[in-house]
Amino acid sequence: MKTFAQFVTEAYDKDVMGSSQIRKTGQRGEIGRDRRKSEPEKRRMKAAGGGKMVPAKSYKDRKDIGTQRQASTREQQPTQARGSAADAQKAAAKAERKKAALARIAARKGGKPAPEKKATPTASQLLTKKKKTAVSPNYKPQKASGYTRDERRKLKRAGDRLVRDIRKGTDKPASHYQP
Repeated sequence: MKTFAQFVTEAYDKDVMGSSQIRKTGQRGEIGRDRRKSEPEKRRMKAAGGGKMVPAKSYKDRKDIGTQRQASTREQQPTQARGSAADAQKAAAKAERKKAALARIAARKGGKPAPEKKATPTASQLLTKKKKTAVSPNYKPQKASGYTRDERRKLKRAGDRLVRDIRKGTDKPASHYQP
């Protein structure tokens, strides 16, 4: 009788297992795992109307699903010969250092104080954190009404009409104010 470990070593070649590029495809043909959130996991909600709330975002499938993209379309390709930009940068830095050294030597010979270096932040300055503004403990975020934009506007206008009619002193049936 074989153990599970023996069965696995016979079934799979170690070379293939270590460097395999084969990935499982999903139902829709995508490569790699499905990272989409399920309906209860979705945090953002939008008003569906009538006081109901539904998840704000539904997923759409990409047009290029299941096809490999070329590296040239995904990442910036070099525009110059290899190393040319780096060499030019090194040369510029070296020239700047040489110029600063010559300025220091000239100042020393002239009896003047050496020119000041550019101020660079210290490690402690770089590591200091910005202070966050404290949120009031009494703050409560506004609850979502569940009404759509149109429904909210309709309700607001009905209220405005009611207030205007009360000011005028006219009596109209209650159905006039229903949204």
